[in-house]
Amino acid sequence: MESGWLPGENQDYNAADCVDLAHLAAFLNGTQPETAQALHLDSSDNTRRQFLQRLHRQIQNRGIIDILRNGIEHGAHSIRLFYGTPSLGNQQAAELNTQNRFSVTRQIHYSARNTGLSLDLVLFINSLPILTFELKNNLTKQTVEDAVEQYRTSRDPRDDLFRPGRCAAHMAVDEYRVKFCTEPAGLKSLFLPFDQGHDGGAGNPPNPQGIRTDYLWQETLTPGSFTDIIENYAQQVGKKQIWPRYHQLEVVRQLLRDVSTHGAGRRYLIQHSAGSGKSNSIAWLARQLIGLQTGAQTIFDSTIIVTDRRVLDSQINETVRQFTQVSSTVGHAESSADLRRLITEGKRITITTVQKFPFIAEARSQEHLVINDN
Repeated sequence: MESGWLPGENQDYNAADCVDLAHLAAFLNGTQPETAQALHLDSSDNTRRQFLQRLHRQIQNRGIIDILRNGIEHGAHSIRLFYGTPSLGNQQAAELNTQNRFSVTRQIHYSARNTGLSLDLVLFINSLPILTFELKNNLTKQTVEDAVEQYRTSRDPRDDLFRPGRCAAHMAVDEYRVKFCTEPAGLKSLFLPFDQGHDGGAGNPPNPQGIRTDYLWQETLTPGSFTDIIENYAQQVGKKQIWPRYHQLEVVRQLLRDVSTHGAGRRYLIQHSAGSGKSNSIAWLARQLIGLQTGAQTIFDSTIIVTDRRVLDSQINETVRQFTQVSSTVGHAESSADLRRLITEGKRITITTVQKFPFIAEARSQEHLVINDN
């Protein structure tokens, strides 16, 4: 992994509260020293105990992504647990962003009920576990499927680290393939591929510089990329945790890069197979397009999502609203009049079906006729 990842120590991990105590103290002492002092993070007294219990409950109720984005309230304290990408020119925010602690702990004993159990690897942000890993390789004659089986049969979903919303995802990895699961459920756990694809199919292409799954460490899980995923892709919807698949992440990032370089006006064709998550890709793209800038100039005033099916129209509307943190930016055109009004008002994201546009064109033509008559 790139520079910026710190080592974690097994003895610093508190399995009862799912937190790395050393990195928690270091992060809060560095960014919010008065709060850290008030919480008695360097001791094991009741004040620290109450804070850890509060943090634990908040993650259980709201999910780890919301906690990282919005922090928690504890008594008189508003506590930030992550500092996102700073806006241009905001020096204070930029300095705080550099204080985020991305850490890696190997062979972590994750269970408070069975202290002999361990995971191969856990990634943390500011002391909070985000991703767990089971790693397999040819030397042990095991594959990614063995890692999946290990999660399904040997990782109890009742352990706190595997409860819904506690971690963003759980990764099964070997030299050739990557799979992930967001909702551990024993034998019912659903693992999706996190592969680049190869020759129009599954898997990953040969890598002359190393193993085929190097992209996971060299590209996806760098601190910068990880921050982007936490801010713009990972999502908690009810009890459901959403993590992007590789092709979704890459297609949205490629489009954003190209638009940032060339501006508005170009056309793109994205091919998504059935069941590959196109609604999520559309939602992630639309939400980020409306905030895209070149310098201080906004590239798009608004984004219109057009579908040709009512079922897909409703599905995308629901998905975009779930992914958009400010729901007032989204408008769903139930009728041609709605569509006309939303376009006229300049709604940031409008969702509609293609069938409504001819009625708008006809109405606009009538307006022009009236103007000409005058």
